[in-house]
Amino acid sequence: MGNIREGGLPVVVVGLRPLTIEDVVALSAGKARIKVDDRPEFRGLIDSGYKNFRRQLDSGARIYGVTTGFGESCNNEVPVELANELALNLIRFHGCGSGSPLTDEESAAVVAACLGSLSSGWSAVNPLVIERLCDLLNHRILPVIPCEGSVGASGDLTPLSYVAAVLIGEREVSRDGIRVEAAKALLEAGLDPIKLGPKESLAVMNGTSVMTALTCLAFDKARKLCRVAATLTAMGSDVMQGNPAHFDDRIFAAKPHPGQRECARWIREDLEYSSGAEHQGRIQDRYSIRCAPHVIGVLLDALRWMRPWLETELNGANFNPLIDPETGDVLHGGNFYGGHPCFVADALKTAVASVADLMDRQLALLCNSTTSNGLPENLIARAGDDKAAHHGFKAMQISASALAAEALKLTMPAGSFSRSTECHNQDKVSMGTIAARDCVRVVSLAETIAAICILAMCQAVDIRQGRNCHARALAIRDAVRAKAPFNSYDRRQDNDIAAVLAMLHGGEAPIGDSL
Repeated sequence: MGNIREGGLPVVVVGLRPLTIEDVVALSAGKARIKVDDRPEFRGLIDSGYKNFRRQLDSGARIYGVTTGFGESCNNEVPVELANELALNLIRFHGCGSGSPLTDEESAAVVAACLGSLSSGWSAVNPLVIERLCDLLNHRILPVIPCEGSVGASGDLTPLSYVAAVLIGEREVSRDGIRVEAAKALLEAGLDPIKLGPKESLAVMNGTSVMTALTCLAFDKARKLCRVAATLTAMGSDVMQGNPAHFDDRIFAAKPHPGQRECARWIREDLEYSSGAEHQGRIQDRYSIRCAPHVIGVLLDALRWMRPWLETELNGANFNPLIDPETGDVLHGGNFYGGHPCFVADALKTAVASVADLMDRQLALLCNSTTSNGLPENLIARAGDDKAAHHGFKAMQISASALAAEALKLTMPAGSFSRSTECHNQDKVSMGTIAARDCVRVVSLAETIAAICILAMCQAVDIRQGRNCHARALAIRDAVRAKAPFNSYDRRQDNDIAAVLAMLHGGEAPIGDSL
């Protein structure tokens, strides 16, 4: 995002400057507006691609998906006078998505990812297509996109047909969380449906925008989760009176993976550790505390190589065919194959699930009086004669364990389950969209485990009456207590979990600096 602001919001300019993951996240949340690059170099690039394509079409060139059928039907010759009808039918026959619709945030991210790809200059779409996609984001007219139905090559055809359909005024959109007819929403916003010409529906649909968008959102949340997990580790060390020397920088300098060294620094700062400080308790903490930087560090280091892969996919020409904007040459290839975002999503969900498991193991230590260094069993804080009838965090620990088990189950790599489809034309596919959906789910499960663990750590801080707890632990406890009371008797805690999740999502928890 640049320094331009419009209506009080920063403006993302789509064009010659590549989109970033942060751009997609801001646009998905409605925290930025978007506009098309108005520099002559970009306008000329898009116009050139469009005009060169029209010249090819007028010359009678044989162009896949324009004067031929789609997929295995590519040998079917389509008269040029039917090219417009073919483009329309591509949208309509792919209207077979199933499953729950993507959230508004996810749908907006998909539209943003479409813009990144179409603005590469190789799409040959009418500039109006790019302008109208920007309008959808700025007016929050968000396509209702069923989550199921893509094998990730030839791109995200079925889910992206729901984006193309909205452009022509068909199917449904979400406005302020309410589903309405697309034509009605466009009319109310003062926007006309557009006619997608030859190749334009294919350019919108034949890319990897769904898997890329979902993985961008998961990437952003996973990055923030690293800092949360480090803070929880420090709180766990505080309340269980652990050995802070486990996080001495010399240990991590001796095997300098950048991520684990960074994580150890966060924990060390939260514990206000100074080298050489003596510790009188257990000489070595259990692995889920002592090795936390080594677990979280894997995710931190993975994020570093994942970013360029994702941002290349986000801004690349991930459709087929490509039209060389300079020469007009038609290039038939397979850039719709989602292998790179699939591998990122599969790897990301594995690293996140490991962090989720780590937090669950820390919670198990905390709820067991034999491993918590004297905290009451299940963090029961009841002191009266009826103490035996109360259960503290017993069920919370069970819930966290269930969530961790589900996250770990989902780490099976979706990319390993390629299957032949569409008359054996699509005989090797990426499964990237399934990987991305799994990844989103694993991150969500991990965030909920983190919320449960934060509540448990705050319970322990209060039971310890803040003794030997450092500023970070006390600040987290104070912030949480403004939303969720101390657990002094058995009561429902689902609302507490929701409140802490909202704090995490809204950036309200004083977690500390991150990447």
